[in-house]
Amino acid sequence: MGILEKISEIEKEIARTQKNKATEYHLGLLKAKLAKYRAQLLEPSKSSSSKGEGFDVMKSGDARVALIGFPSVGGAGPPLQRPAFSQSTFLSLMTSTASEAASYEFTTLTCIPGVIEYKGANIQLLDLPGIIEGAAQGKGRGRQVIAVARTADVVIMMLDATKGEVQRSLLEKELGSVGIRLNKHKPNIYFKPKKGGGISFNSTVTLTQCSEKLVQLILHEYKIFNAEVLFREDCSPDEFIDVLMGNRVYMPCLYVYNKIDQISMEEVDRLARKPDSVVISCGMKLNLDYLLEMLWEYLALTCIYTKKRGQRPDFTDAIILRKGASVEHVCHRIHRSLASQFKYALVWGTSTKYSPQRVGLTHTMEHEDVIQIVKK
Repeated sequence: MGILEKISEIEKEIARTQKNKATEYHLGLLKAKLAKYRAQLLEPSKSSSSKGEGFDVMKSGDARVALIGFPSVGGAGPPLQRPAFSQSTFLSLMTSTASEAASYEFTTLTCIPGVIEYKGANIQLLDLPGIIEGAAQGKGRGRQVIAVARTADVVIMMLDATKGEVQRSLLEKELGSVGIRLNKHKPNIYFKPKKGGGISFNSTVTLTQCSEKLVQLILHEYKIFNAEVLFREDCSPDEFIDVLMGNRVYMPCLYVYNKIDQISMEEVDRLARKPDSVVISCGMKLNLDYLLEMLWEYLALTCIYTKKRGQRPDFTDAIILRKGASVEHVCHRIHRSLASQFKYALVWGTSTKYSPQRVGLTHTMEHEDVIQIVKK
């Protein structure tokens, strides 16, 4: 029996098994096996690792956003079709990149990068259509598509507002099966394999979803018999398996509902109020400005302006950094040797008590601060 057949059998058994106290250990073991087989499936095979098969796109700009959508089933045409409204139109509207709105076979797909210029930042937007078409099974270029998606800072999930929640749940399931966790934080579980001493299990909170026995069974499934485990929050068996695998990616996701011009105002209002959701219409160019604002917020970027002594600040060329960046990060961005020559900095803006304030390397910068660096 191949890996795909084993995965299918386990998924069927999980669906058949009624969830109760008596079956929690059985379900935990099934989930552990499922995660193990999926990891094997997505490991690149040595035979197919020849040069020239790469799908990766060079990371450029200040941040990377992966645009993921669901392929539409178009009438009597082939099942693998891209809707003419979705990623292609969106990419053309948001960037200067032209993406053809045509049908693409997943195996012949090339990733289409574009750049969104917003608030002085260059945000790389990657059109990754067709991730649903067998990526989790490693079909075609599934592994490469997933590898690119995992390098993104934010995922934009393009959804058809007329299709309800079906597309969203299917895409979340597909991404979840390849280790991409959307709008979730990393479970607060300490795990460290040891050379001996058996399994040491502790928790600082009352556990309602996981027990010591279940943790031991899951560890034994992975041939781990000596380890230290500490639960700092009430986590599920799935979350413990995620920590065990160690290759999960946690990233923010914006659910973008397109085609709002084709549904009722009540439905638009309902979708707009859902967490992490934005409603737009590519056809009528509605609400795209708000989408950019939300994207900026989810990327957590900060604009920093520089100033030379005796001159006015340069507002034409901002330094784009992550929220929480320090003066040292600014120095490294300007020149790698600047931090070693640093004496102090003068900062104007919301991060200071008064302007200008003399600060050191550890001072945390805020959005639209102005900095003047004084060298030794």
